[in-house]
Amino acid sequence: MPFLPLSAREMKAAGIEQPDIVLVTGDAYVDHPSFGTAIISRVLEDAGYSVCILSQPKSDADFKEFGRPRLAFFVNSGNIDSMVAHYTAAKRRRSDDAYTAGGKAGARPDRAVIVYSKKIRELYGDIPIAIGGLEASLRRFAHYDYWDDRVRPSILIDSDADLLMYGMGEKHAVEIARRLDSGESVSTMTDILGTCYKVPSNEYEWRAAVECPSYDIVKEPNDSGKKQYAIATKIQQEEQDAVRGRTIIQKHGKVIIVQNPPMPPLSTAELDHIYDLPFMRDYHPSYEPLGGVPGIEEVKFSLAHNRGCFGACNFCSIAYHQGRQVTVRSHESVIREAKKLTELPDFKGYIHDVGGPTANFRSPSCKKQEAHGMCPNRKCLAPKICSQVKVDHTDYLALLRKIRALPKIKKVFIRSGIRFDYLIADPNEAFFKELVRHHVSGQLKVAPEHCSAAVLTAMGKPTVETYLKFKKRFYELTKSEAKEQFLVPYLMSSHPGSTLKDAIELSVFLKREGMRPEQVQDFYPTPGTVSTCMYYTGLDPLTMQPIYVAKTPAEKAEQRALLQYFKPENREMVLRTLKRYGRYDLIGSGKDCLVQDTRPSNAQGRRPIPKKKTIRNTRPKKRR
Repeated sequence: MPFLPLSAREMKAAGIEQPDIVLVTGDAYVDHPSFGTAIISRVLEDAGYSVCILSQPKSDADFKEFGRPRLAFFVNSGNIDSMVAHYTAAKRRRSDDAYTAGGKAGARPDRAVIVYSKKIRELYGDIPIAIGGLEASLRRFAHYDYWDDRVRPSILIDSDADLLMYGMGEKHAVEIARRLDSGESVSTMTDILGTCYKVPSNEYEWRAAVECPSYDIVKEPNDSGKKQYAIATKIQQEEQDAVRGRTIIQKHGKVIIVQNPPMPPLSTAELDHIYDLPFMRDYHPSYEPLGGVPGIEEVKFSLAHNRGCFGACNFCSIAYHQGRQVTVRSHESVIREAKKLTELPDFKGYIHDVGGPTANFRSPSCKKQEAHGMCPNRKCLAPKICSQVKVDHTDYLALLRKIRALPKIKKVFIRSGIRFDYLIADPNEAFFKELVRHHVSGQLKVAPEHCSAAVLTAMGKPTVETYLKFKKRFYELTKSEAKEQFLVPYLMSSHPGSTLKDAIELSVFLKREGMRPEQVQDFYPTPGTVSTCMYYTGLDPLTMQPIYVAKTPAEKAEQRALLQYFKPENREMVLRTLKRYGRYDLIGSGKDCLVQDTRPSNAQGRRPIPKKKTIRNTRPKKRR
């Protein structure tokens, strides 16, 4: 099956006079199931609709490439948020973009969904526009925007789109297309699960719904406005459940944003069908002269076997986008895809990953959630694992064994995140042993994130003791296999709740454990997460208790430097911070010290206090 048309010439060659759907994206076109544009376009094609891909348009002429579609424009920013693609956590402009041909930044605009949608509205008038993908999904309500440092309205308002598809959009997209095809007006599509729409307040038909504090209230940057913003965040997070989630409304002036309950996640059979669609599994050949699209390299020989994550870390958007309920593909489906990979001309025998949002989840966390949904006021794994969680790696291990046994496959690695607290809670060590024996490519990525109990609680992560237990057993098993393998811990600085004292505590922990992180991630306040609400409001929305937030660039730099105290360029900053907090016990050449003070010091490690000069009587003597 060829690529879907990327130009008018390809559209004509495919025998399409007028496409049913034009899918506009901020990414280069990659027809691989790890790319949302590829999945949605192939699902629509499978449902009988002709689809053309308008990739990274800039000029009016670009937007007119395919003319007016018969049904609608569907718009996304690409695989990631356009602002995250463009800016670092320090708001510095990036020079690269893994989802653009040649890897160079600048091919998509800031706030791509808004820019694309408004241009379509300008050029095509009342054509139906449905927005989706991560950028739209996380901005469906009034949201704090880190880059503007203010609360912005729902992206439905700013973009002037008709519908917003939140979450994984396969079912939503097909239903919208089907109903448009039947002649229904987009303005009457107010009952599609997993979508948001806007309606004038005087036309809204009131029904059972949960109302968030309005945009006009939460946008105010005062204590009252921020408290109401935190209340809105809690409502939005708790209703993100396909079983028990309710309709949510939020007033925006004279308009009401309505979020219908979430679309149920795809079943195993539905997921299997999607992954059997005829993806080309590569970037469009027109990008070859530019060096291809770097984003394909990490996933080209990887297998996604699940969706959803009941880990639900507070700084992560997966639970708010995909949901906390885990769904999986069948073994047969994953094996079929693995066999396809072995037939690719550049396959070298290595499966790079068999994972997903969390690699070692293969079932819902407990039986209760299937009938009653996820618990609205607690987490499955933090601060400790719920007694109802069923910890079992049997199915995942069986899948890995089947993939390893396939012809042409030399090694099968696991590179997406392993939830170590879930793993260490399994009394059956069969998976842990085979993970160490077969599936680590020298390094295993895990995410302890911090060591401070207060910070880990704010993050929604397990205690550091759980990580240390996992680490100890990992290296015991590695030694028993006579292998040289290492853990690569992800660490985060400046997360809400983390003070400089916490950062010092973490640096001491890293020194004691012999860990020298080469990369440290500053907390990045992206829309739609609990942690971003903490950052903006100074409140934990789940408890409504105040929480400390590091906001100044200077303090963020200090926290980051402490985590990499061993780097020469960080020594002076670490030294100043330790002295300011009276931690002279960490300065010197002792085994527990972080840095040396190369300037002269006394025996206690403090700089010597200069003696006061005796001021003598300097008046001239009288002559006799």
